[in-house]
Amino acid sequence: MNPLAQHNALLLGLDDHWQVDHVDLDLAAQRVEIRLSHAANKVPACPGCGCECPLKDHAPQRRWRHLDTMQFETLLVARVPRTNCSKGGVRTIDIPWAEPHGRFTLLFEAFAIRVLEAASSIEQGRLLLRLSWQSAHNIMEQAVQRGLERRAVDSVEHVGIDEKNFGKGHSYVSVMTDIDGGRVLEVVPERIRAAADSLWNTLPEQQRQQVKAVAMDMWAAYVGSTEEHAPQAAIVHDRFQIAKHLGEAVDRVRRAEHKVLRRQGDARLTGSRCLWMTREENLSAERAATFAELREANLKTSRAWAIPELFREFWEFWEQPGEFTGRLFFGDWYAWASRCRLGPMVKTAKRLKRHLERLVTWFDHPITNASAEGFNSVIQGLKTAARGFRSFANYRIRILFRCGRLDMEPVTPLSTSH
Repeated sequence: MNPLAQHNALLLGLDDHWQVDHVDLDLAAQRVEIRLSHAANKVPACPGCGCECPLKDHAPQRRWRHLDTMQFETLLVARVPRTNCSKGGVRTIDIPWAEPHGRFTLLFEAFAIRVLEAASSIEQGRLLLRLSWQSAHNIMEQAVQRGLERRAVDSVEHVGIDEKNFGKGHSYVSVMTDIDGGRVLEVVPERIRAAADSLWNTLPEQQRQQVKAVAMDMWAAYVGSTEEHAPQAAIVHDRFQIAKHLGEAVDRVRRAEHKVLRRQGDARLTGSRCLWMTREENLSAERAATFAELREANLKTSRAWAIPELFREFWEFWEQPGEFTGRLFFGDWYAWASRCRLGPMVKTAKRLKRHLERLVTWFDHPITNASAEGFNSVIQGLKTAARGFRSFANYRIRILFRCGRLDMEPVTPLSTSH
């Protein structure tokens, strides 16, 4: 080989089975083509059994997109030998620069994955890479599949199961997360029992037996599936979901009272929803002053707001004697909440009492779906950038690509280790 050919062979990480025949430069098209051939003195190996086999012929010429050279699009061009194996029949041999049936080199795929991870959207990433949308999606899909095959789940002890909105209306997906690892493990459509079963089935049986606790909402489908697939795991009803249910009950009281007050010409509750739903410490000084006036007024909404406000103290007992004092606190709180004569608050308090045994598990396993909630902004960003997803499969790939913390890059000829 001439010096230029040797230089490109080294950059491609080729062994002595392959050689660079020429490098063609097309200035008008801004393209570089590196033409490769299999060394005539090397016997090809069957990709199935690994044995050296007689050469049958060469497959038709193919092209693979490679890393750009001086901003020129670079392609590898070759006809790949086919062997005639006595065990496996006619097979096209493996090539060192790309995966079977791949359209891109391993080095290009590794680079593209890093660009797509860094880009704010697939559209932005594909434009930088000069790829079609479908090509960029295919790279992401292959990367996620590669990462899932490599993923180790031995260390997963605390799991979260949560629902996320998908598309318009009441369309949901179920998400399983590794709470300690801060990663999404899997995403499946719907939030029914079968969906939860599918999530658990993605973990090997041995791993399911090692899960110590699961954070979730009070959704019967999730509870029943967990009791079946990981019966040894403590179910911890998520404190943020509990706060959400209590907050929604307060809002139902506010809406009902607002209707009554408006008929009387009283507009005090107009536009106040966010004040009741926001933690006081997060309000601006001006809004905090407005809220203080409402809170001190003789309003049903004020009484309703005080109920979840007091319940926040329940979660603090895990730092003290724990479950016993937590139960005592809940008993006192429930006695007050159940007699408040505010329908939505009474209903929610009774619901919490029915699930008390899975509330006090918090004192042994203080876990939450906070990491899953943290993924919400990422997932919402994905939906916004894609202007919504028509396909669940595409939605799943995007979530796992961004939130799965997967080892997705291919092993390249120049890799020293993986």
